[in-house]
Amino acid sequence: MKERTGIATFHGNPLTLLGSAVSVGDKAPDFTVLANDLSPKSLADYAGKVLIIASVPSLDTPVCDMDTRRFNTEAAALGDEVTILTLSMDLPFAQARWCGASGVDAVVTLSDHRDASFGLGWGALIKELRLLTRAVFVVGKDGKVAYVEYLKEITEEPDYASALAAARSLVG
Repeated sequence: MKERTGIATFHGNPLTLLGSAVSVGDKAPDFTVLANDLSPKSLADYAGKVLIIASVPSLDTPVCDMDTRRFNTEAAALGDEVTILTLSMDLPFAQARWCGASGVDAVVTLSDHRDASFGLGWGALIKELRLLTRAVFVVGKDGKVAYVEYLKEITEEPDYASALAAARSLVG
């Protein structure tokens, strides 16, 4: 398993990311994760859509909460051609509870807790914590990665404007 250092920190402390980094122009790696109803979901389930994929350490933390709520608010303006996925290692039950309590209904939350399939395939699994690092990816309808942001400090928010602009540029 490929280990990458110098990519991410938690409160300034270095972390090790597992898996290969995803780059703009790559074919989006497939994954198998669980929906809130425990059904398996893969990249193929979202074929034909522009995807904004946000990986977060845990929905129950302040920055992840802000991150997911912000994408939920932005989702309405993006239209039907764009789907926003938020992936974490949280259990599907916890994700469903959090979404209900937070009024998040436009973002699809998916759990990578079982196999770390997304985390390993997208180079986003934190070795020391077995959580996903904070990152944002945009995937076009063609299945190619159009935007990548691995956050250096996982307690910071992503560049929403750039991710949203990348998604909008792929619609139509």
